Amino acid sequence: MKPDSARLDTIRAVLFDLDGTLVDTAPDLGNALNLQRARHGLAPLAPEVIRPQASHGARGLLALGFDLKPDDPRFAAMREEFLQLYADNICQASRPFPGVPELLDALEGRGYKWGVVTNKPARFTEPLMSVLDLAERAACIVSGDSCPQPKPHPAPMLVAARLCQALPAQCLYLGDAERDVQAATAAGMPALVAAWGYLGADDTPHAWGAHAQIHHPLDTLDYLPA
Repeated sequence: MKPDSARLDTIRAVLFDLDGTLVDTAPDLGNALNLQRARHGLAPLAPEVIRPQASHGARGLLALGFDLKPDDPRFAAMREEFLQLYADNICQASRPFPGVPELLDALEGRGYKWGVVTNKPARFTEPLMSVLDLAERAACIVSGDSCPQPKPHPAPMLVAARLCQALPAQCLYLGDAERDVQAATAAGMPALVAAWGYLGADDTPHAWGAHAQIHHPLDTLDYLPA
């Protein structure tokens, strides 16, 4: 066990961000963005350019693909166009990250509940989880519109803890964005940064206040009671 990987001895449930932590959705998000760019006469962007923005949803992807901000009068229509293109191709190439299936098997084998807390709207979260055969296994799926306030507000985290029949401090949260750590911290949950996710060159995960960073999903087991 690494020096910074002190076990969290009261954990009863493990919660995951979806995009960039549990599932690699960047290929399908990038495909939707490039389909939209093609509609507007623009050349496709390379996958490695799109990937760091994949955790930032439509807002981040439209900023990348069209230099659009939410206060732009075109933003709402462009956002809906992007989301429809994504909905039409929700799970063509999205797959759990390597190591995630083994981690989920290990958690279930040890009696831990696990679930998802994401800012992705339910219209995408639920079909994606179903197609990947994960929906029935999850103790909770809290989407971006399940609560009035999404992450970094703690409300979704607190709902997930209740659904897992655990106290917030008994839940461990994994995410690849600063808002994930902020939401977990505000809810009183320990958090791990999923360094295999969509971290960008400007991200500073060491400064986010997480319990630790991990580089492979199975490293999560180092932080759980033996």
